[in-house]
Amino acid sequence: MPALPDDPHRSTATVTAEAPVPLPSGDAGPSRSRQGVWALLRRLHFYAGVFLAPFLLLAALTGLAYTVTPQLDQLVYGDELRVERTAGQPHSLADQIEAARTAHPEGSLAYVVTPPTAEDTTRVVLDVPGLEDDRQRTVFVDPYTNEVKGELITWFDETPLTTWFDDLHRNLHMGEVGRLYSEVAASWLWVLVLGGLVLWLGRARGQRAKSVRGVLVADRSASGVRRTRSRHAVTGVWLSVGLLGLSATGLTWSHYAGDRFGSLLDAVHAHAPALDTSLPSSGEESAKAGGEHAGHGAGHEGARGDVAGFDVALAAARDAGLGGVVILTPPTDEGDAWSVVQDDRVWPVHLDQVTVDAQTGEVTAHSRWLDYPLLAKLSKLGVAAHMGILFGVANQIVLAAIGIGLLLVITWGYRMWWQRRPTRDNRRTTVGRAPTRGTWRELPLPVLFLGIPAVAALGWALPVLGVTLLGFLVVDGLAGVVQRRRHA
Repeated sequence: MPALPDDPHRSTATVTAEAPVPLPSGDAGPSRSRQGVWALLRRLHFYAGVFLAPFLLLAALTGLAYTVTPQLDQLVYGDELRVERTAGQPHSLADQIEAARTAHPEGSLAYVVTPPTAEDTTRVVLDVPGLEDDRQRTVFVDPYTNEVKGELITWFDETPLTTWFDDLHRNLHMGEVGRLYSEVAASWLWVLVLGGLVLWLGRARGQRAKSVRGVLVADRSASGVRRTRSRHAVTGVWLSVGLLGLSATGLTWSHYAGDRFGSLLDAVHAHAPALDTSLPSSGEESAKAGGEHAGHGAGHEGARGDVAGFDVALAAARDAGLGGVVILTPPTDEGDAWSVVQDDRVWPVHLDQVTVDAQTGEVTAHSRWLDYPLLAKLSKLGVAAHMGILFGVANQIVLAAIGIGLLLVITWGYRMWWQRRPTRDNRRTTVGRAPTRGTWRELPLPVLFLGIPAVAALGWALPVLGVTLLGFLVVDGLAGVVQRRRHA
């Protein structure tokens, strides 16, 4: 958003954005090249704020709604998710699965999720023909009574309500086309944040006597546009770390930038380790990756009659140190082992994986969270924090605060644009005019020679950022040509 430094030639009533803005520095005469860098940054921040704030507004609103989905799930689906009593020992997984299959014999058994706490139900997940892509039927079973508490159509273990809010945040329920909105927001958010920080810190540098307070505390003595700018910038400073984190983690699972990130993980061999699920005696060499949702979407007709294997696999996994919630997936072929994956993404996370030979109860392979490459760890931790899972309720509160703060920053940014409108002369414009066009001509040659390849590389790494920036440059250039012809 347009956080512009104060201009001694501009009053709060009349704004002439075409006038050059002096570089806030202690030097007596700032060089033209330094002014060019400053002016170009102001123009980029202004236009990015004006045109991309609507995307950020949608992301903030939908993300804010998503943060409360765990509480909404308990409110809406409490009968399915919770048990009424916890007395006695739970039944075996085999008995619970048989109860679920008796009530819902349709489809095939995909995997089973153990209860997160003693007050939760067991989830028996079925692949059922006719459902949408990646959708499954989850049957909720009371582990103490074997009573089927209900069933829901789920997406990677998410309830219908959470899935709806997830889709709203990711793509506005518009499929792949809608995903562009969230990638635009994530791609430009870090540019706006870093640009705003440079502008605000540069302004404070020119006021050394109160620079620290001026950076971190809004100026209540100011009025008009200066007061709005102070609130806008100071709030942005406090939110900067969180906003940069949301931008980075959002890009890792976006469409185009996410593909680039995946290529980076491939190049540096930083993916989460994959487990070989083939049994040692099978003679098969194919490696089948275990993951957070191992086995999702796969049919397991061969394992339907051998539900006792779930208890064997669970016991072996517990002996191997896998505590908390685990996902148990039966083998797809006779020569495969059972897959057991920890799904504990609350700090300190536990994401170990094992494969088990149900005939002998032996663990045939073990992947430990501590052995994950650094980038794989950071990616999983970042995604968990982005979803409000990593630190539980505290994580949700922080995300909600960031979302509300971003809404305020956007509101104050547009208010500045309105407050900077001319009120005494040049009344043809109803809002503040943009900083001067053509500031790139004032850049020193070394900046141009280094900047152009850097921007091109950035555009390759973040394709949506590159395409939208190129589109803006083309439109802005054409607008400049038209304006010059009108003046001529």
